[in-house]
Amino acid sequence: MDEGDQTKEKLLAKAQKPAEDALRLHPFYQGKVEVVSKCCIRDVDDFAIWYTPGVAAPCKAIHQDPAEVLRHTAKSNMIAVVSDGTRVLGLGNIGPAAGLPVMEGKAILFKYLGGVDAVPLCINAENAEDIIHFVKQIQPTFGGINLEDIEKPKCFKVLDTLREEAEIPVWHDDQQGTAAVTLAGLINAVKVVNKPLDKVKIGMLGVGASNQRIAIMLAKAGVDPSLTYMCDSRGLLHKGREDLKSDPYKWQLVEITNAEQRTGGPAEAFEGVDVMIALSKPGPDTVKPEWIRSMAKDAVVFVCANPIPEIWPWEAKEAGARVVATGRSDFANQVNNSLGFPGIFRGTLDVMATTITDEMCIAAARELAKVAEDKGLREDYLIPTMDEWEVFPREAVAVGQKAIEQGIAQLKLTPEQAFEKAEMIIRRARAEQKTREKEGYIRLP
Repeated sequence: MDEGDQTKEKLLAKAQKPAEDALRLHPFYQGKVEVVSKCCIRDVDDFAIWYTPGVAAPCKAIHQDPAEVLRHTAKSNMIAVVSDGTRVLGLGNIGPAAGLPVMEGKAILFKYLGGVDAVPLCINAENAEDIIHFVKQIQPTFGGINLEDIEKPKCFKVLDTLREEAEIPVWHDDQQGTAAVTLAGLINAVKVVNKPLDKVKIGMLGVGASNQRIAIMLAKAGVDPSLTYMCDSRGLLHKGREDLKSDPYKWQLVEITNAEQRTGGPAEAFEGVDVMIALSKPGPDTVKPEWIRSMAKDAVVFVCANPIPEIWPWEAKEAGARVVATGRSDFANQVNNSLGFPGIFRGTLDVMATTITDEMCIAAARELAKVAEDKGLREDYLIPTMDEWEVFPREAVAVGQKAIEQGIAQLKLTPEQAFEKAEMIIRRARAEQKTREKEGYIRLP
């Protein structure tokens, strides 16, 4: 076995280790979240304040002025992570119970990275209307809703309806979150290869919820959509595809992309393009090396399927890619939603925004890209990592200021005030975690 093969074996072993550890450590903790009180309990007499009879006073205050719920309860910093388990990671429709480990994981990322209290809620739902009804029913308890792992086209109707009708911010991380972080990575990737964002040709593999929203957000951020070529399981999107006319979400993309009306499949979609963005079927053989070889010089390849990218990064490099990003933290250039949603929700909650707009997500993406640029871009450093914690308060400020600018913030903070608030909340969340580990209240494996 030569040195190159040995290196690949080590990389494959490293890629497989998180799954092996997960099967051992999830039972060790029997779940990843629990409820911990944040008020003092000096002795049992304090229960008269936190519960009956004292609790009646804040109840009356809220009854007289519903806005008081944000002062007297955890609502202002508590969100729900809602999923029906119909499209979990790259695993598909595995159901709400099997999706619960993912939602618990999402909750701990919200807390540790963004200081946001998140409750995982996996539900039995037959259709979009069931999810919409459920979210509306739980609005009194939560300050926002993170929709997660809901299959298309159901997810489009759920998001669009709730953004229009809900009283609190609702977003779908697989759409808006993925789009924001992908935009951040792309902004810096084209700088590394010295190509202008508004001139790059982009081939996209997969036309699911993520890539549909990515295409729309990239266009709003300055990418020329006519130079974008999108490929679903039946081939390139173009105006001759009669089967797409019954799908309004795909047809809106047909009308703005692929100006030269290319036909064919992935081979034709990627020929001569500068950037590949793949969010499709987990690999490692979904993307073919020859597709990358046909791309333009200094190709940028984002292969972000989970849990396995569409092609291993080293194989993409061998095929000629100059810059490669995946969705995994164990490879360089992790383009992962965890870099977006904690800071975006932090900023949304801090100014009490009534919704989360695409413009707020773009502001977060630009700030996320700026954090990495400030530290020095490289081919293997397009985007910050999760342990660069300053990313999250900086994103929060950008998001909050954009919400204020758009007139959808109920609380106006200066950038300095917003940063101080976000930094304090995030520092507290991290310090609490470390203290509980140090004191042994969280066992170390």
